[in-house]
Amino acid sequence: MKAPAAPPQSLTYLRDLTPARVALGRSGASLPTRALLEFTLDHARARDAVHAAFDGPALVAGLGDLGFQAQSAASRAGSRKDYLRRPDLGRKLDQASIQRLTACGGSDSGDVSIVIGDGLSPTAIHAHAIPLLRQLVPRLAAERIRIGHVVVASGARVALGDEIGASLGARMLVMLIGERPGLSAPDSMGAYLTFAPKVGLTDADRNCVSNIHREGLSYDEAAFKIAWLIREGLARQLTGVALKDESGDGTSQRIAGKAEPV
Repeated sequence: MKAPAAPPQSLTYLRDLTPARVALGRSGASLPTRALLEFTLDHARARDAVHAAFDGPALVAGLGDLGFQAQSAASRAGSRKDYLRRPDLGRKLDQASIQRLTACGGSDSGDVSIVIGDGLSPTAIHAHAIPLLRQLVPRLAAERIRIGHVVVASGARVALGDEIGASLGARMLVMLIGERPGLSAPDSMGAYLTFAPKVGLTDADRNCVSNIHREGLSYDEAAFKIAWLIREGLARQLTGVALKDESGDGTSQRIAGKAEPV
């Protein structure tokens, strides 16, 4: 005889497993007031994250505390409005940045250069970029991987890192950037890794470690994966679909949400 089927789990049980909106209940034909107010608040937080002002000088100061003399760069998106309406402008450096970075390109770029860009959530960068680097820098030092140039870029899309890396002559580039805010994570940050960056590359040429935030991938977990990808990318001289993440779990992982390119 077949064993009786296990009783179905209550939908409310799922709320302990995901930040997604499930089992919200109802009030007549509508949502309960609490659920509606929470949705409205999270939507407002996501909008605020997109439109937050990017504090580049504060990041430069924080990088200075870590021993880095960071440079500033900007895309051709002259305003936040231009950035949101014209994604293509966020993928190209303005002329002043091209000249400044190209002038630095002859100096030693180390094994890896780091770009910190505002992306679609400056809030994420303000919250997570420096804490992540505090975990990443010692891991790279232990692998004898030298960090060269560090750049803080405003009005940045992911592909802006390609032009920055090409201007600097970077062997490997890591771009930390604010990801598109969601209702459960308005401050999620991603790290995009590109070997031999140059203009015209696609997402297939990059590796991504995403969902770095308090309810997602921790700084320690993210630093472990990024360091592994940098080491293997340099050794194999490639990144992207040809470089699979076989790092395993540096620590236990709990990843919430899904990242989208910016």
